[in-house]
Amino acid sequence: MPALHDLAANSYGGDEAGLICGYLFDTDAPAPVHAIDSTQAAAWLGAEPPAGPAFLWLHFNLSHAQAERWLLRHARLSDAFYEALHEGLPSTRIERADDSLIAVINDVHFEFSFEPSDISTLWISVGPRLVVTARAKPLRSVDALRTAVKAGDAPRSSTELLEHLLRAQADVLVKIVRGVTARIDRIEDELLAGRLDHKRARLGVLRRLLVRLQRLLAPEPAALFRLLQGPPAWMAEPDAQALRASTEEFSVVLRDMQALQERIKLLQEEIAANVNEDNNRSLFVLTVVTVLALPINILAGLFGMNVGGIPLAEHRHGFWIVVAIVASFTAVAAWAAFRKKR
Repeated sequence: MPALHDLAANSYGGDEAGLICGYLFDTDAPAPVHAIDSTQAAAWLGAEPPAGPAFLWLHFNLSHAQAERWLLRHARLSDAFYEALHEGLPSTRIERADDSLIAVINDVHFEFSFEPSDISTLWISVGPRLVVTARAKPLRSVDALRTAVKAGDAPRSSTELLEHLLRAQADVLVKIVRGVTARIDRIEDELLAGRLDHKRARLGVLRRLLVRLQRLLAPEPAALFRLLQGPPAWMAEPDAQALRASTEEFSVVLRDMQALQERIKLLQEEIAANVNEDNNRSLFVLTVVTVLALPINILAGLFGMNVGGIPLAEHRHGFWIVVAIVASFTAVAAWAAFRKKR
């Protein structure tokens, strides 16, 4: 029973408000990171804003029915955030809304198995005092950030927290690229060894995964660069520079994914060429067999007719004469076929 309870808690949400985790960051406090629940978060948001650098990070599970209601009641987020939540086709973007940043990014599931369907959306609202992240399924980048915070990593500002999240996303993509590269290396070794098996299907799955990841993630660096041309007033210049650096790292990973797609395409073309060569070889063998069997089929058809006047019917060596004729024609047909092959 405890194992089933833990599984339900992990898949559904952290508490009655759908809050998976909440952290209060305050570099002026003795403990710069302090974990809080939804009740404490509501009290902190309802009080007067502190004068220091303290800010709050709340991570919600949107599969919980109370999560959005709690945000509407306590968080006072921009309407653009809720509009992004209800979009049918979430596309990657980062934009300003009032005095906050609204980001819609795509990430891979925590239980990622190199399938194109293992990708979901993360919604983010970043303000000077509050960062809200929300997802419907467990995602790797947020879990990596959460693990780092538990280990004592305390961002100094909400912008730095966003930068840490983007770097965590880039790290996850680097691991995916390494995993795909290792799989492609194994497939290439098997191809060179002549063991075709089902590598075309495996390469197709990997290529679809990379294409979907690049299609979903490619707009992210450009969107962030556009945003940093006119950042909010509360964003410090060092934080903006850190975001630019993380974006450049992200762009490098995307280029590596593009190179992997080209490599997969070349392998698919080589496999297709090998398959075509095998098919041509099989077709040639079938053609040769058909040509060699043609004389005997013709003569068998002629001599098998029940009509009078069949030659050699009364000859004592008629059978061997027919065999000699068939063998001669078969030899001529084989010579002609193999001459064209050469």
